[in-house]
Amino acid sequence: MTVAAVTSVRQAFDPRLTLALRTGAGDGFDVADVGLEGRVVAARYIAPEPMQVVTPACALRRAPDPAAEQVDQLLFGERFAALTTGDDFVYGKALRDGYVGWAPREALSPPGLAPTHWVRALRTYVFPQASIKAPPRLYLSTNALVTVEETEGRFARLARGGGFIPAAHLAALGEVETDPAAVALRYLGAPYLWGGRDSVGLDCSGLVQQSLYACGRAGPRDSDMQAKLGAAVPNVESLRRNDLVFWRGHVGLMLDADLLIHANAHHMAVAVERLAEAITRIDAAGGGPPTALRRLWGVAP
Repeated sequence: MTVAAVTSVRQAFDPRLTLALRTGAGDGFDVADVGLEGRVVAARYIAPEPMQVVTPACALRRAPDPAAEQVDQLLFGERFAALTTGDDFVYGKALRDGYVGWAPREALSPPGLAPTHWVRALRTYVFPQASIKAPPRLYLSTNALVTVEETEGRFARLARGGGFIPAAHLAALGEVETDPAAVALRYLGAPYLWGGRDSVGLDCSGLVQQSLYACGRAGPRDSDMQAKLGAAVPNVESLRRNDLVFWRGHVGLMLDADLLIHANAHHMAVAVERLAEAITRIDAAGGGPPTALRRLWGVAP
């Protein structure tokens, strides 16, 4: 394959979503997912190893360094396809949204039983016993995935001695919310965190992604990816609840025709403000006017 052809292949794949690793300056990748053989040039093609997140949240970083940029975040119970392993980090793909990066090895384990439930509450605790007085083992956030063996009174008992969660904080897989805006409002006041989608910190596209997941809809990770979802809204005057408003590198969710909820670095939190005021403020700060208006709710997936 010629250099020009290699370049063409590279351009055909979004590097944020392509499970292939290049450490040098050569024309091809050092290693790639076996599913990409014949589609990208690599020295080796291997089958990814399935893994699962076992911490409340797992940072996915741009490089195998705890100080590297967080590009995404995985939640407890989510699956990860590991392509290659370093000393402290694993390179692979988050299977829920397809994003690739480096995850800390300590946050991953071989996959357990298939999940049966997801966390519906903004945040819940896992207790070692079916008692609110027991010291909790860890917390879990909205959309974390768990396997329930049975319900004991007010508590759901997790498989393989995983602990107990208040049953009211869980929903069975397939049981979903119906209003993304209502889900987003649960995060009101949560701190802004670049690359996050945890209840204790998330960014603009993470907030939208979490709201869509809770409602049973797929949600890509970054705002430019989300701007391709649904159908175009012709103008600001036509916006309604659950429509999305995009700027360069930013997205917010409409609560009604006037109010916007978004995780943003101006408030450094999830905040609600009038759309007109947000448009003026963002434009004055150099962000320009909205770049897209999209409608997902009422539009077929």
